Amino acid sequence: MSDLDELLQFLREDAPTGDVTSEAVIPDVNCTAGIRAEQDGILAGMDEASALFSHYGVVITSGMRDGDTVKKGDIIMSLSGKAKMILLVERTALNILGRMCGIATRTAAMVAIVKAANPSCRVAGTRKTCPGFRRFDKRAVMIGGGDPHRMNLSDGILIKDNHLALVPLEEALRAARLHSVYKKIEVEVESATDAVKAAKAGADIIMLDNMTPARVQETLAVLKEKGLRDRVTIEISGGIDENTLRDYAACGVDVISMGALTHTVKNFSLSLEILPTEQTS
Repeated sequence: MSDLDELLQFLREDAPTGDVTSEAVIPDVNCTAGIRAEQDGILAGMDEASALFSHYGVVITSGMRDGDTVKKGDIIMSLSGKAKMILLVERTALNILGRMCGIATRTAAMVAIVKAANPSCRVAGTRKTCPGFRRFDKRAVMIGGGDPHRMNLSDGILIKDNHLALVPLEEALRAARLHSVYKKIEVEVESATDAVKAAKAGADIIMLDNMTPARVQETLAVLKEKGLRDRVTIEISGGIDENTLRDYAACGVDVISMGALTHTVKNFSLSLEILPTEQTS
C-alpha cells in the first residue's frame, strides 16, 4: 500500500460518505487558506498533508518543508482551491501534521540533549507507535534527527526478556545466528553478567534494559575489562526521559532508544484559516 492509499484511508475514516456540512451549506466557491503554527518547533508531515490536498485538486501556492524550524505565527502552507475540498481535507491534514510535528519536535530536543553530552550517541525510536500510523511516526522521528530502530518484527532480530524466559541466552543467540547471517542480532539484558554472556556468544547489539546510569557504567567497565566492549554496539532503553537523558548519554553508550518519542506524543498546535475569494458561475 502506498503512502497516499494510507492517507486516503485516514480521510475516509473522517468522511466516509463525504462532508455533509460543507455539501449542505457551502456553494461552489474558490478560496485561499493558510495553515498557521501556534507554537515553535520542527515541521513534519508536510509531504503527507500536501499529498492529500493535491489529491483533491487544492493547489499548494507556498509552503515550508519537513525538517524546517518554525516559529509561532508562521504560515507553514498556503492553499488555493475549492472551499469544499479544503474543508474536507482540513482536519485529517491537521491531525497528521500535529502528531508528526509533535514527534519531530520532541525528537529534535532529545537529540540536542544527547549530542551535547555524547556527540557519537544516537537517539532511536521504538515500536511503541500508534497502530496504523507507524510509517509516519517513524518518519517523524527521522525528520527530528532520530534513528527509526526496527520498523516491525520482520525487520530485525531482537531477543527480549520473554524470549529468554523460554530459551537460554546462549542457545537463543546460536539459533538466531543459524536462522540468518544477514540480520544483526540484538539481545536485551538486565545485568553485566548477561551482557558478557551475550558479547561472548556473538551478539551484535546489546540492549541494557532498565539500568540506572551507574549500572550502565559498571556494565561498560566490565565489558571493557574483558576486551568485549568494542565488539558490540551498546543500546540502553527503559523509562528514559529528558530528565535522565543527559546522564545516560554521558555513560558512553552508542544508542538510546526511547518509547516516549512516539507513545506519549504532545500534539503540535496548528490552525487552518480560510478566506473566500470568488464564486464560480
